[in-house]
Amino acid sequence: MVKGQLWRCSNPSLSEDVRQQLVNQLMAARRAVKTAKASGDANALKAARADVNQAKVALGERGDVWWTDGAEDFNRRKVENTPYAEWYERLSDG
Repeated sequence: MVKGQLWRCSNPSLSEDVRQQLVNQLMAARRAVKTAKASGDANALKAARADVNQAKVALGERGDVWWTDGAEDFNRRKVENTPYAEWYERLSDG
């Protein structure tokens, strides 16, 4: 949850070693995005953003869902517009 939006977490079935390797790739790609933006290199920026996306898909944060129960994907949706609205409200009342 970030600023009232639901965000998909990484696939919990990934081994810790694989997950950490993918997180390392993601962070390197994010640094490459920052460097490309600073240099104004449009081609490098496009490539770096593709690398970010590739890492996020591999982590299960984007792309096809990793769960198998048929539940809908509410990624990047406002929590109040999802079935999780009441749950989130109860957390806030805490």
